[in-house]
Amino acid sequence: MLKTVPLKIAEIYVPTKLAKTLAEAKAEELAESILTEGQKTPIQVRQGDGRYVLITGLHRLEAMKALGEDAIDAVIVQSRKF
Repeated sequence: MLKTVPLKIAEIYVPTKLAKTLAEAKAEELAESILTEGQKTPIQVRQGDGRYVLITGLHRLEAMKALGEDAIDAVIVQSRKF
């Protein structure tokens, strides 16, 4: 089972290719859900170039930013660069 850890949002890099897929309405909807129910699913990141690189969970990350959160639950996975 993968271990979930809290990461500082400021330490997470979002690749440009992934950032282009952001749907703001979806992030806002998720923010409302997180506000009432909490973060249900952690994002996935990998370590690369001295930082964490987002793999999945862009809308959850943006929702947490919109809520003013400093940290987010994440799973650190071993992954090749894409």
